[in-house]
Amino acid sequence: MQYFPAPLENLVEQFAQLPGIGGKSAQRLAFYVLGLSEAEAQAFADAIVSAKRSVTCCPVCQNLTAGGLCPICASEKRDAGLICVVADPRDVIAMERTREYRGRYHVLHGVISPMNHVGPDDLQIKSLVERVAAGDIREVIMATNPDTEGEATAMYLARLLKPFNVRVTRLAYGIPVGGHLEFADDATLLRALEGRRDL
Repeated sequence: MQYFPAPLENLVEQFAQLPGIGGKSAQRLAFYVLGLSEAEAQAFADAIVSAKRSVTCCPVCQNLTAGGLCPICASEKRDAGLICVVADPRDVIAMERTREYRGRYHVLHGVISPMNHVGPDDLQIKSLVERVAAGDIREVIMATNPDTEGEATAMYLARLLKPFNVRVTRLAYGIPVGGHLEFADDATLLRALEGRRDL
């Protein structure tokens, strides 16, 4: 039995397709959109269409941009010899929040995941190898997540980049700030010990 008019049901279904949005959240969003004025609803729809049409990938680092080079690749202040490899454009934002990293990025747009039918050819790996092969790269930092897929991707890339005599490093992992040793799992403690540094 259909509880809502067909256009509203369709709107709920569209919201429900978004990641992390369940049926109730989809209904809430659909009713919110219905409550918008005509101008607000049109602005919302225009923003979606405009973003879909104009947001592309940077030809160098594969990060999202509104055409041409992204602001990070275009900046003369960034260290072109240092590349931080991340899985997703959102990871670039996370790294930039630290305000400490001054190099450039390379966005893979995913990680190797055989279970999800994602192989190396599905990622932006070829363009990374081309960047490193062109020279002038001193270090490549693997900043993929510390899960099975992220580790596998980092190891695969490290092997791929080895012939270029470039330093390949991995982000250190360990106890989070404000965390307690008693609650840390064995793998986290092991990583914390391996990644220790001088004071």
